[in-house]
Amino acid sequence: MGLAARLQLRQSQSLVMTPQLMQSIRLLQLTHIELDRFIDDEIERNPLLERAPSEEGGSRPEPYEADVPPPPASDDPATWSAETIADQLDTSLENVFPDDPGRVEHVDPTLSAQWKSASGTASGGSGEGVDLDGMAATGTTLRDHVAGQIAFAFKSATDTALAHELADTLDENGYLGLPLGELAESLGVTPRRLEAVLKICQTFEPAGIFARDLRECLALQLRTKNRFDPAMQALIAHLDLLARRDFETLRRLCGVDDADLLDMMAEIRALDPRPGLAFSGGTSEIVVPDVLVKPASDGSWAIELNPDVLPRVLVDQSYYAEVSRHARSPADRTFLTECLQSANWLTRSLDQRAKTILKVSTEIVRQQDAFLINGIRHLKPLNLRNVADAIGMHESTVSRVTSNKYMLTPRGVFELRFFFTAALQSAEGGDAHSSEAVRDRIRQLIEEETASEVLSDDSIVELLRKTGVDIARRTVAKYREGMNIPSSVQRRREKRAQSRSAAE
Repeated sequence: MGLAARLQLRQSQSLVMTPQLMQSIRLLQLTHIELDRFIDDEIERNPLLERAPSEEGGSRPEPYEADVPPPPASDDPATWSAETIADQLDTSLENVFPDDPGRVEHVDPTLSAQWKSASGTASGGSGEGVDLDGMAATGTTLRDHVAGQIAFAFKSATDTALAHELADTLDENGYLGLPLGELAESLGVTPRRLEAVLKICQTFEPAGIFARDLRECLALQLRTKNRFDPAMQALIAHLDLLARRDFETLRRLCGVDDADLLDMMAEIRALDPRPGLAFSGGTSEIVVPDVLVKPASDGSWAIELNPDVLPRVLVDQSYYAEVSRHARSPADRTFLTECLQSANWLTRSLDQRAKTILKVSTEIVRQQDAFLINGIRHLKPLNLRNVADAIGMHESTVSRVTSNKYMLTPRGVFELRFFFTAALQSAEGGDAHSSEAVRDRIRQLIEEETASEVLSDDSIVELLRKTGVDIARRTVAKYREGMNIPSSVQRRREKRAQSRSAAE
């Protein structure tokens, strides 16, 4: 066969990851805080975008299409069509929104009103002042807290300098980060003098800082409470036996009975093994739910998006009309057209994001209706594919929507990922059981056991199989360890000590 050059036409379809398509996909997985920052950046880049003013007087806001008047008569109406947007942005709306491929229609007023009625005071609209109440005060660090005590604890400038050097080695837990001998050698002082400075530093608040290990940290706190007697010293010296619940050996070493040993254990549990974490400087953020679920009057569930976390973005069409009339060069007109189309794309993406979150949340509530009514025992096994098939979306889309999103239900606030649990087969061939429900059942069985009837992992397996749960022993052990529940041997020792203490 001879080789020859020829022209050939071939028509094919392919999905191209354009910047606009990537932006729309990225919006799905952003949290409301990240989304707010993203919109701020877009407003800085695009002069046609603005945040909607906060609604006063409690009036119902209109959908965002009502806030954008029709394009000026002098402009080409084709610039607003889906085909032109696809040509200008090099992507098609069908690639992002298969259930809404750029059709010209009005958005559901209820949904649009929900996501447009979010309060924008703290987010900072144009002309608004700084929200001082929303600004977090800078917390005191551990080093600053210790420095204030060092200033009044030492008279010698040398000792003060040594104390500051010790404070510089503290880790986030409040422990010394370097061996004392190594630090003394690097500072050019004797270990005895540095030890004397350390003893004074160990009296600082909070009790337990400047300790070299866990035993010394607990001992410092017990000394502050005047509870470091010989029996407690022996218990602190054998924390490994305490972790194994070897109460027989501990009673003999400490010279106490079961009641006193249990009281000593309770005192140790009340201590703080990481006293420095109180000054870690991290700010805890309040979880704000994205979806609100409430019982409806007809017995079903009312599901709505939280208006406090939804964006309020408008396209400033009047500004576009004014500027476009004075635009002379083709470059200026092209820039304005791109800004307008980008702004329209963003508002459509935000609206579709809200619809998708609501659609996925509605399906989750439908699937987990028994959990919302009866509790954790009735949580059904669920995976991303079940939800994706039910709502006609791709599994990856559901995964992005449920990432870092929270739902407020009558049973508390849960991450959307909480409702997706692994399935454990039924021993009787019935419906599968959720792993979270099985964990709760294991926890209840262990809480109900007595000193004479402590359940082993094999016993738990047999009890679960009688209730229809087909589970392996290693799975029970994994769930038990994940809940920080000790083994049956350790639980038996502790319960026997408690029973003897109660009998005495």
